[in-house]
Amino acid sequence: MKDTQKSAKSSTATAKKSKGFTDEERAAMKERAQELKSGKTDGESAVLAKIAEMQGPDRAMAERLHAIIKASAPALSPRTWYGMPAYAMDGKVVCFFQSAQKFKTRYASFGFSDAANLDEGAMWPTAFALEKLTAAEEARIGALVKKAVS
Repeated sequence: MKDTQKSAKSSTATAKKSKGFTDEERAAMKERAQELKSGKTDGESAVLAKIAEMQGPDRAMAERLHAIIKASAPALSPRTWYGMPAYAMDGKVVCFFQSAQKFKTRYASFGFSDAANLDEGAMWPTAFALEKLTAAEEARIGALVKKAVS
């Protein structure tokens, strides 16, 4: 009976076995390793270069987010994080933009790390899907970024 149980377990484990990281995830990890090796660089230039690499709606959203974040929280320093535009305070990433193109997803996302001061009860959102930015989303993001650094 033990052999039968072992066989069932191993076939289930094989069926559920992860295929590992995607090419996009591996590329992001390599970019992060390069960021750590390069040490202090001009974060603003690096972020603007990453934004310039984006295409279409992702680039337009990233450019607008960059302006919103700089206006809402001047204390945040632009830098790249896993090859994405990010904004840090005291060396810790507070928020970041992930283009849809980077991981081949249907929407871009704007997220916050645990360094963001957004705690609200026992549960709160840490990332938002973005298909486009309207005045309402821009205002909400500006307010969230202000709160995140408060």
